[in-house]
Amino acid sequence: MEKKNKLLTRQQQKALHLFYEHLAQELSDAGLDMKKTLKPEIDIPWSARTVKDFLWRPIQQAQLQKKSTTELTTTDIDKVVNTLTRHLGERFGIEIQFPCIEEVMRQMDETDTKKT
Repeated sequence: MEKKNKLLTRQQQKALHLFYEHLAQELSDAGLDMKKTLKPEIDIPWSARTVKDFLWRPIQQAQLQKKSTTELTTTDIDKVVNTLTRHLGERFGIEIQFPCIEEVMRQMDETDTKKT
């Protein structure tokens, strides 16, 4: 019997976006702006949004045939993270871990504190 994978929870979606932010910072800190990674003729700094649009989403679509992160299951995230981090590690020496639940909760607390 095949096990059905669950869609991502709200915390998992937040962890995914935190991963984008961390990866953008890691790429920028390593001097790997978008020009060096994607387009040699233009200097473009990384952001969480550009990580999602230019790194994550193309892998997600090619590997899983899913257009939106809202369609992802927990095992789907592992597949894309593994592919992306392996590529960045081999090509650029970038190593990054997916955020743990404690980190996501801490960020949520900090966001809530800033709102009050």
